[in-house]
Amino acid sequence: MDRSINSVFATTVFATTMVAVFIVSNTLTPALADDHAPVCVNGSATDPDGDGWGYENGVSCVVGGSSQTGDSACSLITHSDLTDALSNALGSSNGGLDFAMWATLVDRSGVVCQVTTADGLVGDDPWPGSRVISAQKANTANAFSNRQLALSTANLFAPVQDNASLFGLQASNPVDTSVAYAGNGNAFGTENDPMKGGRIGGVNVFGGGVALYHNGNVIGAIGVSGDTSCADHNIAWKTREHLSNGDFTPVRNGVGGIGPGSTDDIIFDAKGGDGNGKVDGFEHAANCPGDPLNSVPNVSTSEAS
Repeated sequence: MDRSINSVFATTVFATTMVAVFIVSNTLTPALADDHAPVCVNGSATDPDGDGWGYENGVSCVVGGSSQTGDSACSLITHSDLTDALSNALGSSNGGLDFAMWATLVDRSGVVCQVTTADGLVGDDPWPGSRVISAQKANTANAFSNRQLALSTANLFAPVQDNASLFGLQASNPVDTSVAYAGNGNAFGTENDPMKGGRIGGVNVFGGGVALYHNGNVIGAIGVSGDTSCADHNIAWKTREHLSNGDFTPVRNGVGGIGPGSTDDIIFDAKGGDGNGKVDGFEHAANCPGDPLNSVPNVSTSEAS
């Protein structure tokens, strides 16, 4: 009898413990919003900039009930969507060398969703080094844009120069090389690119990265690389417009920028800048190789609104 009672007691204790563990784990362990981002658990997370992201128990998380829990670049944009948009952007010259390009899409947590390539007007062989650069640009535009202000990577060119306000920014948030250089090179740019699902990191401070917006929130960003930096910006801008007919632009989502027309467009000293003969403020160098000085068009006039 004693052995039977002890057995029943042990079984009861075990079952009770497992139920308690289940309850605790489901109460305290963050669920995942969309593909990767944990949802804040106990409501104590703060959201100072109102972008739907908070900080709790030492990790970033999506604030419960925010619009971020329903929006993700990974779920809204497919590999074929990104490829088609990039191809359309490359259908005419963008002021550079007209080379083939890489494009990378990241979600709001900086995780790579898609990587692709598209042929240029004069080539079908994109620079191999531009694959990781495109990912850096996507990470940068996502990392430094929010509901209050859209910043393209082109807007960061001047602020990071010596003695400027953001000097040293480009050395922060280093690229995770285990993500950047993993896997079989034959899969680069395909739906199975080895960067997918990894948090790439990196900060890039010339043209080619723009944030994506949906329902007024940043949902990620795209980065493109493979041409001159001025052309890269134009291509990224047009690629974003071709995605969902411009629905992912900051203007369409009520968010402004510091570029021409209160957008995140590139700023040249002689066009949209202060005209003082220097590249300062949030301006970008205009004399990109292959581009006559100050000849590259600002593209904000074409942004969907």
